[in-house]
Amino acid sequence: MNELLLIVTVANERVALSAAAVESVVELDTLIPVPRAAPHVAGLSALRSRVMTVIDCMRSLELGTTDCSDGIREAAVVELDGHHYALIVDLVEDVVEALSDPTPVRAAMGAGWERVSQGMVETEQGPLLLVDVAALIAGAETKAAA
Repeated sequence: MNELLLIVTVANERVALSAAAVESVVELDTLIPVPRAAPHVAGLSALRSRVMTVIDCMRSLELGTTDCSDGIREAAVVELDGHHYALIVDLVEDVVEALSDPTPVRAAMGAGWERVSQGMVETEQGPLLLVDVAALIAGAETKAAA
C-alpha cells in the first residue's frame, strides 16, 4: 500500500488521516458559533474566501470539548460532498507512507474511536489508527439515529 497518511493528535492519541482527503493544514484564529448546530460543530470559519464548517474532533468522538477560547487552533481542511470542513486537532505531526492495508483493531476502544475506525495501519513510526474522515464529520448523532 502506498497511501500517504497525515499523522495528527486528537485527545492525546496519535492517529492517521488519509492525506488524499486533506486539502491543507491551517491555523484557525476566528470561530463563529452556529446556533442550533450539532454539538460537535464548533462553528464556522473562513479560509481564502471560503466558509468552512469547523468540527470539534474531541466532541465528535464523545471525549469532551476542545477549548477554543485561547485563540489559534490547528486544523486539517477536508472536502466532503462539496462542502469544506476544518477538523480541529491537538497537533499536526507529519506525513508518512502506509506500509500496510488497514487491519482490524484487536483491542477495546471507546465508542467514539470504534465509530470512526477504519483499522490499524503500519507506518515507519509504528502502527496508527486510520480514522474515517466522513464518520468524524458526521459525529455521534448519526450513531443514535441509526
